[in-house]
Amino acid sequence: MFNLFGNILTAYGVAANNRGENVGNVSKLQKLLWHGETHTTVSAEAIRWSLRYTWQRQGLAVNRVWNPMTSSYTWEDPEFNPDKYFDDDILGFMHAEAAKIDDGDNEGAQDNIQEDFLDNADSIEPLPIPVKAKARRKPKPKGIALKRRGALDVTPAVSTRPFHGDVTFNALSGKKDRTSLYATERHATYYQYGFCLSPEYLWDRSRTLAVLDGLVGIDKVAGNHGRSDLVYRVNSGDLDPKELWIGGQLSQGLEELGANLFPGSLLAVTDLKTLIARDLGI
Repeated sequence: MFNLFGNILTAYGVAANNRGENVGNVSKLQKLLWHGETHTTVSAEAIRWSLRYTWQRQGLAVNRVWNPMTSSYTWEDPEFNPDKYFDDDILGFMHAEAAKIDDGDNEGAQDNIQEDFLDNADSIEPLPIPVKAKARRKPKPKGIALKRRGALDVTPAVSTRPFHGDVTFNALSGKKDRTSLYATERHATYYQYGFCLSPEYLWDRSRTLAVLDGLVGIDKVAGNHGRSDLVYRVNSGDLDPKELWIGGQLSQGLEELGANLFPGSLLAVTDLKTLIARDLGI
């Protein structure tokens, strides 16, 4: 089984909330505790959304098409088609329908019991207590789930630097009222996230290359974080340096490591794609 593992370190920039969520009049960033300190995070769902939209902008066939003018999406095929659409094949899908229960027969039986009771309500002799027979239960209907597990797993992105509460304050233009003032949390940092791809699960294994192009297309890889642990794991024998492709500033000073080093992330991805295409025969 061939598996591709990767770690993305984004360029340095200012992150702010674009999800339209807020607490009071403050647009909040998502946060978590990381090694006892508060860090900001970007959800795996947001990364998957960006990856799908990157494929769309690259002209690849996607089932869930995003319209930036209306901030909404449309389905090309509600029944899904992993053979045709990149996102159905790579990211997977699930559509569940609840079971449909028909109570018509039960209601009819209850009505018949009530009619018999009313017809004999004036009888002098009390009616015998009916013996309750065991009702024959119908098989319980089951729901329907149309699903396919994605071949690509993505972790949430975590900021490499702690968040210290940087906030910008603004006011609406024009006439002011009590809702005119608002604040936005922002964080100047790098973000880091990992991914795992299993090409054997793909309907079309050549789409492995589109995954790499898409991940690089979301953001350029830059920065110089976390390599001390990487060097340690290579020197300890936990990682084979020949299986590492390192591009960008992170590769500087690692010439003695024995890994595949490239001055830019695009060069690293291009060389890796050539090797994957050869190994998979695509």
